[in-house]
Amino acid sequence: MQLSLFKTRWLAAAAVVSAFQVQAAELEMWRSYTGVTWEAPDARNAPHTDSVNAPMAGVHLDSASRVFVSTPRLLSTKGQATLNLLDTRYEQGPARLRAFPSADGNSVTGAPAAHLRNVLGFHVDDRNGWLWALDMGFVAGEKEAPAGGQKLVVYDLKSGDVVKRIPLDSVADRAGSFLNDVAVDEARRIAYISDSGLRSAPKNQAGIIVVELDAGRARRVLHQHPSVMPVAGTDVKSHGQSVWPGNPLVLGINGIALSPDGKALHWAVTTGTMAFRVPTEVLLSPIATDDARAAAVTAVGDVGGNSDGIVFGRDGHLYITDVTHNGIVQLDVRTGRSKLVAKDNDIYWPDTATLAPDGSIVFTASRLNDHFAGGVKRGEERYQLWRLHP
Repeated sequence: MQLSLFKTRWLAAAAVVSAFQVQAAELEMWRSYTGVTWEAPDARNAPHTDSVNAPMAGVHLDSASRVFVSTPRLLSTKGQATLNLLDTRYEQGPARLRAFPSADGNSVTGAPAAHLRNVLGFHVDDRNGWLWALDMGFVAGEKEAPAGGQKLVVYDLKSGDVVKRIPLDSVADRAGSFLNDVAVDEARRIAYISDSGLRSAPKNQAGIIVVELDAGRARRVLHQHPSVMPVAGTDVKSHGQSVWPGNPLVLGINGIALSPDGKALHWAVTTGTMAFRVPTEVLLSPIATDDARAAAVTAVGDVGGNSDGIVFGRDGHLYITDVTHNGIVQLDVRTGRSKLVAKDNDIYWPDTATLAPDGSIVFTASRLNDHFAGGVKRGEERYQLWRLHP
């Protein structure tokens, strides 16, 4: 192992970035990979590799510390799977992935309603022993998702068997939606989905989808509410540079997180800097009007930069990946105050953040903005997992 790659980064409390003080925090580059390799579904076949166009974006750990990652098919359909288990025994070189629940279950040519096609957001549910996978439906090269492709699929974590499929075509636009992330109330078996509406920018078909698993129904709320929409004129930046000059990123609601007590849903907008929340009671109410839901939304605070993934830590604070400052922000949901608790110039586009069993915050960084711009050449990709110890 190259120790220089995985050394712990201690940050000086006196450093200031864009008026947000960087607090002392322990930040570790936990894993750094040069592409991905899939385990062959048949031992007689060689592993399949597609390194440049299969960046690891989503990450979650189960109670046994197994690491699941998503490799969205936004740029290529060649990857064997879009949802995977990561073999963490390997810390560098190509990431060793195994399709979950199977290679066939991730078939891009199979029936869209019955196979995972393009997963970015997912949730590991240890309470019920499930994994909730959010399928965007469309894959690279498709102008719209095929009928049945947009769905939420719940799997048994041990067997990989399907517990339930909830179709989403009735609450998501097959051409304009971008089903980004999912937060789950494990006790009530309710999922909250962020639809960024990226494919319909600049008039994003953005909103939140509420899925009640036991009832088998889904409905759309806060459709194009100002809190879920991109903020006009916002210049999304990474490493001091505008993202996609001439074709600016226009992304609405992105990361989404449920408060530990399940009473409030929180989210942040990438093309913007604010975080918001709404009581789940008003989202679940069968009699609440659209106006009542809209009136219940409040701004939590300014993140201080453009963001992606969010998660609650054990301390009750929100942790939000900051793509502008190459790090992670802590947001106090009671006071609305935020501070950049860790940063590193080796972090390129910090993405999904998740709470690990040991209380650390794990997040991915895979240069997604550069991949979309065609700026990553084969052999130059870096797919990283970072770990913050608050």
